[in-house]
Amino acid sequence: MAHVGWVLWLLILPEECGVRESLIRRVLVGLLGLALLTVLGACGGEPTDANGIVVSKPGNHGFNGVYLDQPYQLASIALASDAGHEVDLAKAPGLNLVFFGYTNCPDVCQTVMSTIASALTRLPEADRDLITVYLVTTDPQRDTPQVLREYLDRFNPDFVGLTGPMPDLVAAAKPLGIEIQKGQKLPSGGYDVNHGTHTFAVHSGQAKLLWTAATSPAEMAEDLKRLVQSDS
Repeated sequence: MAHVGWVLWLLILPEECGVRESLIRRVLVGLLGLALLTVLGACGGEPTDANGIVVSKPGNHGFNGVYLDQPYQLASIALASDAGHEVDLAKAPGLNLVFFGYTNCPDVCQTVMSTIASALTRLPEADRDLITVYLVTTDPQRDTPQVLREYLDRFNPDFVGLTGPMPDLVAAAKPLGIEIQKGQKLPSGGYDVNHGTHTFAVHSGQAKLLWTAATSPAEMAEDLKRLVQSDS
């Protein structure tokens, strides 16, 4: 209401003052700017992921990855490692990096695994020993334990491949917002598989940080150092 009063006062200001028109323009411009700020503030909201879960903008909390204000809670499902051991990611100790992909993936999977491998080389050995990397296959028909092992050895022999019946893999991926299904047939005779593109940092069964496929090794390494320090 105070702003309206100013406008009315300006309108009755004598013309001979010489500045009435200029003052009116300035006040109106100021009021317009204030209105725009109000609208933008009302329309603005916290960014959300595909599940509608609120996430912080990249860089918040000092991380390069995306910090989840409401962590993903992993489902308790027993999967089989490439060495034949039972692994439940919801109960796995320490800091775990989890990626859902498959060995015949032509692009993003290799990029992500290379990024993780390179990021780990930037950490002190003591920190690397506290981190376990899991590749959960989304193509169990072709990704046998032996195939997983041979594939992961190309990046880091300490990486662990996980597999299981397709219903278990689908259930394990769902809390992370990942949809697994067989895609289109490829000219080579094989087929594409829908999978995730994010790497999740999981601790105590919760994923509170994720990295996109565009994350650099240096950025991931910086985040991993912070995560290891906070867990120790």
